Amino acid sequence: MLAAEAGIAGRKPAAATSALWTLACLVAMGAFAALLAMGRSAICPCGTVELWHGAANDDGTSQHVSDWYSLSHVIHGFLFYGAAHLVGRLRGRALGFGAALFAAILVEGGWELLENSAFIIDRYRETTASDAYAGDSVLNSMADIAFMALGFFVARLAPVWTVVLAAIFMELLALYVIRDNLTLNVLMILWPLDAVRDWQAAVR
Repeated sequence: MLAAEAGIAGRKPAAATSALWTLACLVAMGAFAALLAMGRSAICPCGTVELWHGAANDDGTSQHVSDWYSLSHVIHGFLFYGAAHLVGRLRGRALGFGAALFAAILVEGGWELLENSAFIIDRYRETTASDAYAGDSVLNSMADIAFMALGFFVARLAPVWTVVLAAIFMELLALYVIRDNLTLNVLMILWPLDAVRDWQAAVR
């Protein structure tokens, strides 16, 4: 989608853009440091680093650079860009792209900290079929933030219908392969259903 059509302004003065990128990097570095301080492992406890880990519920899930749940983080980027579009329209003035991206990184970084808290880890284990989930490695969390930023950039450049179709495709693909996706993830955290949990557990 075009930036102007999305309620997000295009280019900002170089100094402002540079400052926002600096802040975005500081947020990511802050999340990195906070996760380490929380006791999260820098890489997979197995001692190896994989670019892709295809299993859905084992000791390597959410420990490597990418896995099936990386698709959810790309969709996060789509959604954050859409939210920035809506805010820009409601306030009657387009948001700067750098400011919108900074806000998205801030939210995604905050989610990574919350997701790796004992409360959310226990919630995943109790309400979903991911009974082996032990939180993310710091590597995986940083990659998740990067995948969100990728989705944000794609949403800026691609037509709306392409972004919507891409999100639907990724949700259906993950649903077919691992019986989980962003939609079910949110559903099972907020309103767990035994029928869904049993269906997911049938292939794990």
